[in-house]
Amino acid sequence: MSTTELLRREWIAFRRPGRLIALAAAALTVIAVGLLVTFAIHSSCEGPCPTTPVAGDGSAVSDTFWFLHRDLGREGSITVRMTSMTGTITYPPPNHDQIVSGLVPWAKVGVIVKDGVRQGSRYAALMMTGSHGVRFQYDYKHDVAGSAVGVSQRSPRWLRLSCSGDTITGAESADGKQWHTVAAATLDGLPDTVQVGVFATSPGDLTLRKIGLGGTIEEVRFTQAVGVFDNVAVEGVTGTWDSDSVGQMNHTDWEKDHNASGAVEKDGVITVSGTGDIGPVSDEGARTVENILFGLTVALITVLITAARYGARTTHETAAPRVIAARAAIVGAATFVAGLVAVGVVLPVGIAILKGNGTPVQPMPALTGARVIVGLAAVLALCAVFTYGLGVWLRRGWAAILIGLSLVAMPYAVTVVPLLPDAVSEWLLRLSPAAGFAVRQTMVEYPQVTAHYAPSAGYFPLPWWAGLALLCAYTAVAVRMALGRKPAARPGAWGRRAGRQFGLSKRAPLTGRRGSAAVVEE
Repeated sequence: MSTTELLRREWIAFRRPGRLIALAAAALTVIAVGLLVTFAIHSSCEGPCPTTPVAGDGSAVSDTFWFLHRDLGREGSITVRMTSMTGTITYPPPNHDQIVSGLVPWAKVGVIVKDGVRQGSRYAALMMTGSHGVRFQYDYKHDVAGSAVGVSQRSPRWLRLSCSGDTITGAESADGKQWHTVAAATLDGLPDTVQVGVFATSPGDLTLRKIGLGGTIEEVRFTQAVGVFDNVAVEGVTGTWDSDSVGQMNHTDWEKDHNASGAVEKDGVITVSGTGDIGPVSDEGARTVENILFGLTVALITVLITAARYGARTTHETAAPRVIAARAAIVGAATFVAGLVAVGVVLPVGIAILKGNGTPVQPMPALTGARVIVGLAAVLALCAVFTYGLGVWLRRGWAAILIGLSLVAMPYAVTVVPLLPDAVSEWLLRLSPAAGFAVRQTMVEYPQVTAHYAPSAGYFPLPWWAGLALLCAYTAVAVRMALGRKPAARPGAWGRRAGRQFGLSKRAPLTGRRGSAAVVEE
């Protein structure tokens, strides 16, 4: 029998109503739960929520800061002496009852060259940070370390940005005489006139609160950074100074009642206050995917049970390894199609519903969305083949179901919610077949972005390809064990073997019927 004929025969045998209904129910569960969750999520903004800025490469970015700026031509520079960097953190732990002075590690104050004041436009900046010294950053994702120093009245820091065509060079100095180049960046396509000036920004204060059995959820509080500059010198500039917020600002009670974000100049000293951040967004669609795929755990359990029972059923037949392999392929293909339909429908429809509800949705690159959809379908298929192999090898459906749920469904279910400590969740997703679900990851870790990089927040410890490879390895082992199993004994075979072992006559075998007699050869 050819392979095509064998696959056709096994597909006909597989498509029993019970199994097809189970796969359809798994797909419908993903769709129904995802749509119910997205319909229930609505915007909490007063009016339209601000859209997420998008950089030139299509990635979501943070781009909010206060900017005191002037027009700069193709050749020019800005030099400043920074004498102070302070900040405010509202209601930090442990009691959340005070407003305190302080800076978060990635608060940023310094000088910047930017293509206009539009969010998401290209830029290069040289800055002092809250805890990471001098940094040169450009185009959101690039970060170069300078000297690891602080700044104060007794120990000021000089900063300089020089522009020559499309090349921006950042340099620092302790005395304004001896300069050290930190880095340079080429921003292709800059217009003839860009904006140059001083800026201030400060991301939220992120802390983690324990819940459940040691799991954590993030809490973020408003912060503000304030920088003081003097000896400001600019070359190649035109026009007058303008003071603008890039992105929305001055909407919090602190800014309204105490210290508004903005820029003030007095006697040659410039003070700039700001909040926000300039950099990449680490969770590109992570929360969106997490909310929409809330029903994936139920679908996974359904698939595992169906595949394990079908594998155990195979042991009741005298199936050759070729037949077992064909059935594994059929199980995987059927599950793949069900998963592809489920995720392929619920993800784009769910995103559209969220946008319709006015909920901010992080933009997701098309290739990332395709990887999530196809990858999750492949992971569900591999999980089905894995438990099918266990069912064939163990010959017991209940045992295969128990092991499949313990190795796949349980690790996934307890790590995508903030139940266990982050370290435990990470190790579960490094060692178990559930590592394959890293294909749904859209969160990216950036050293210059403070975020909660944990499974419960959508961040998996292994890259998506590594998690998928680990699941493939588990599946290959399970299928190999299934192909190498010994055929189950046929009814009556044990009695005949026992008769030959004890010398019973072939002419009068043990039948097990009452009154039968066995003739023993002498």
